[in-house]
Amino acid sequence: MVGMTSVRTLVAGVDSSTQSTKVVVCDAATGEVVREGRAPHPDATEVHPDVWWSAYGTAVDGGLLEGVSAISVGGQQHGMVALDNAREVVRPALLWNDTRSADAAHDLVAELGGAAAWAEAVGSVPVASFTATKLRWLATHEPSLAARVSDVVLPHDWLTFKLRGAGSAELVTDRGDASGTAYWSSRTGYCDDLLELAFGRVLGTPRVLGPADVAGETTDGLVVAAGTGDNMAAALGLSIAPGDVVVSLGTSGTVFASHDEVTADASGFVAGFADATGRQLPLVCTLNAARVLTTAGAMLGVDLPGLEQLALSAPPGAGGVVLLPYLDGERTPDLPDATGTLGGLTRTNATPANLARAAVEGMLCGLADGIDALRAVGVPVDRVLLIGGAARSAAVAAVAPVVFGCPVAVPPPAEYVALGAARQAAWALSGAATPPVWPSAAVPIPETPDPSLGTEIRTAYRALRTTVHPS
Repeated sequence: MVGMTSVRTLVAGVDSSTQSTKVVVCDAATGEVVREGRAPHPDATEVHPDVWWSAYGTAVDGGLLEGVSAISVGGQQHGMVALDNAREVVRPALLWNDTRSADAAHDLVAELGGAAAWAEAVGSVPVASFTATKLRWLATHEPSLAARVSDVVLPHDWLTFKLRGAGSAELVTDRGDASGTAYWSSRTGYCDDLLELAFGRVLGTPRVLGPADVAGETTDGLVVAAGTGDNMAAALGLSIAPGDVVVSLGTSGTVFASHDEVTADASGFVAGFADATGRQLPLVCTLNAARVLTTAGAMLGVDLPGLEQLALSAPPGAGGVVLLPYLDGERTPDLPDATGTLGGLTRTNATPANLARAAVEGMLCGLADGIDALRAVGVPVDRVLLIGGAARSAAVAAVAPVVFGCPVAVPPPAEYVALGAARQAAWALSGAATPPVWPSAAVPIPETPDPSLGTEIRTAYRALRTTVHPS
């Protein structure tokens, strides 16, 4: 009718990451971001979940959720939230990047009969980041606290529980985040034998919802979707298709793709995760990504723009300087106690520009190994989508096509985890068989005119890694 205006439906997506909580409010039909909020988290590997809930409250303060009909949470994967039988938190959560459970991971792999047995059972080989290894650490090192634990959930599960209010006792999760625990399988569901192996007894675990299922409602009537892990939410926010490989450069570096088949990589490089749509999300994760650049900048006494200028002024290959950037240990390859190594230095190449270039190349070489690992388990690689804070770096954009050796495109800057969570909320609200189609676009980066440059850079990187870590 003339004079009438349509009222659009709004949905919200929450990204509860290692570093902060980000919330976006979107048009459910188009994905247009209407407004957003954020709040920081402490820089730690052990955090009480109340910190996330407080940050969420700060992020949505001031009416951010006014008019919103549905909400969903994308949370950092793997974090161990241990609850007692009153649903109270037993101890601060151990986050994915807490490596104290590295020995527990090695023990668990051996106790099941080796890496191949784990890959066959759950699609992944446990490393220190996985929830099962943190449960073993808790049982071994804090037995009095372990005795109080009734249920174990993940960060997004706990926030979904809190969103639904104290009146809702059921704990729920989704298949994507559950697949990062090392005691849930895309083929068989929960593996109680592996949970008992890790903790010494079977714990309560959240019910696994389908991708478009509704978890419940908030106390003020918002539909709460299942939620998912952060990488799964990012894939949903990017609307990736087979052939797309996402390289995310945040606190960690991740390489993942949408795939139809369950993968089982006994090398441990590829984690056989599920996604948030009913398909698979094979993924490689490194501990060291964007912070490699900030650390290199601090060493050189420059900010990130200054580091970019230095890196771009150096030649490909950084004059022979190579950085093995294991500054926080490493997850892939599994080297939790490793440190960074600078190789190839001479009196003639030891310049700030070459060090800056080596930092960018070293970070990207680790992720290029991840792309190769996906190819090795049958994942097609037609193009790379570069996201995350460091994807906005001009130096990263210049070096990535050289190192990756395939077409690279950069989607518009956006909070893709929160955006994917919002898309999931819109899907749950609609009741449709498939998620809503939200427009997406990525700008291709010109390919390198000389592919041999990337080969030379990666050969030097592999040579240094083999020298320092021969196994």
